[in-house]
Amino acid sequence: MMEMVNRNGVEAFITQDGSEIREILAPRNSSIRNQSLAEARVAPGQITEEHFHPAAEEIYYVLEGKGLMRIDGEEREVGPGDGIAILPGQRHNATNTGDSDLVI
Repeated sequence: MMEMVNRNGVEAFITQDGSEIREILAPRNSSIRNQSLAEARVAPGQITEEHFHPAAEEIYYVLEGKGLMRIDGEEREVGPGDGIAILPGQRHNATNTGDSDLVI
């Protein structure tokens, strides 16, 4: 059976660091168990809380805005079209360095 969830039908929530997350496909709303697909919206000047995932890989794909991605102490500027691979155990966070929302 095909599963499909439309982003517009998923309610967003605000994390402790103030970023807005919309889980499009995740264990709580689909049969996906080992990863998730989510949209993150980070306001100008905002920095997401540094974190890591012990077993899951994570992929960030920048849709809008510009920012600074930090993974295990290495920093790179990111913008629309950039895909970022984050391996299990890598500590990471994002900073919005632009004037509009950074959408990942």
